Amino acid sequence: MCNRAARLGQPFLNYKSMNLVSAAEAVKLIKSSDSVYIQGSTSIPEVLVQAMTDRAPELRGVKVYTAFAIGRFDAPYAKAELRDSFEPLSFFVANNLRKAINEGVAQTIPAFLGEIPFLFRSGQVPLDVTLLNVSEPDEDGYCSYGVSADLAFSAAECSKVIIAQVNKYMPRTFGDPVIHVSKIDAMVRGDEPLVEVPTVIPNDVERRIGNFIAQEIPDGATLQIGVGGIPNAVLDALHGHKHLGLHTEAMTDGVVPLIQKGIIDNSLKKLYPGQSLACLCLGSQRLYDYLHNNRDVVIRDVAWTNDPQNIRQNPKVMAVNSAIEIDLTGQICADSIGERIFSGVGGQHDFMYGGALSEGGKCFIALPSITSKGQSKIVPTLTKGAGVVTTRFQAQYIATEHGIVYLRNKSLAERAKLLISIADPSVREDLERAAVERFGIGFLRA
Repeated sequence: MCNRAARLGQPFLNYKSMNLVSAAEAVKLIKSSDSVYIQGSTSIPEVLVQAMTDRAPELRGVKVYTAFAIGRFDAPYAKAELRDSFEPLSFFVANNLRKAINEGVAQTIPAFLGEIPFLFRSGQVPLDVTLLNVSEPDEDGYCSYGVSADLAFSAAECSKVIIAQVNKYMPRTFGDPVIHVSKIDAMVRGDEPLVEVPTVIPNDVERRIGNFIAQEIPDGATLQIGVGGIPNAVLDALHGHKHLGLHTEAMTDGVVPLIQKGIIDNSLKKLYPGQSLACLCLGSQRLYDYLHNNRDVVIRDVAWTNDPQNIRQNPKVMAVNSAIEIDLTGQICADSIGERIFSGVGGQHDFMYGGALSEGGKCFIALPSITSKGQSKIVPTLTKGAGVVTTRFQAQYIATEHGIVYLRNKSLAERAKLLISIADPSVREDLERAAVERFGIGFLRA
């Protein structure tokens, strides 16, 4: 079990006189063969990351762990010429590592996001150093992790050394993600605006999907909702609802209007009633401004937010997630395009399971029926190399622009019939032939 003791031990009396060092000096605490975790979401400590990369000639065999993160550019340490210095390992394929992973320069570690803190805390993934991007200290010397508790909270808890980039642009949030300056081994000034993620405006197809899902969401429901056009379309379609709650993994701009209008009031939640809950946030400066010093929002460790036994305690959990493709039996691929890894499991499984256990809960997988290249996303069998993120045993509601179907408790042949009904019309005949060949008379009876 990890048990990081405070190094300095003295109360912090005057944060204005804190001992700041240069980034180059701070990252000298990283040694060859160390394991380093880098904070994610939209708060990668880029100043520290670059300083660490600049030490490549001096370092050998440094394992660099990351997870969900959105960078301004490709990770500088994930280059073939630096392979002797750094070994990039990611629990979620983010945009700044996707190219390196698919070129074999970096590797991904499959894991449910909510279970990764256990890997740190149990010592299965030992950590030596955590790099953080934190707010300025308050008058008591506490810095906030801001938009990213997710894995950063447990990583810092379990690391021998903590190096922090102190950033005036980091919003101060409440909940788990705070750390006292006495627990930080080196502090670096690095005032950089957080990466902004533009709000995706839903297109007509996404709006039709969003409307189908919104019609299934009752008043008083607790929402878990992802990122992108379809989730935003769902949120746009909920403006006539009442007393919704928010217990989600990622908080985005799309929920803010619903909160400000009182549609999301969290009044019926069992956990943190009256407060919105997430483990990370990503969006525009508007969202970051909304979060700053806002006690109506609680940010917690992902091991807590994504625990299915916590999720299930809320009433009518509505878990809305996406997919890359789905086969005729209900197997859902959401992390790869064939053999090419695109993202990760993330929290989809955590909320699909927790939502299914919730009283009155519903779990949705939403996807357009075809890709931008005209290929069907509903397929006879998953593409070779595709990973199953949500099993056929967990699949419930599947929505495309052609409708929404319910697969739970249906036979494989019945599932095929239902899924074909919401596939693009141009491929339904081919899918039916594949279903007859696979399921025989069972499909014809269905």
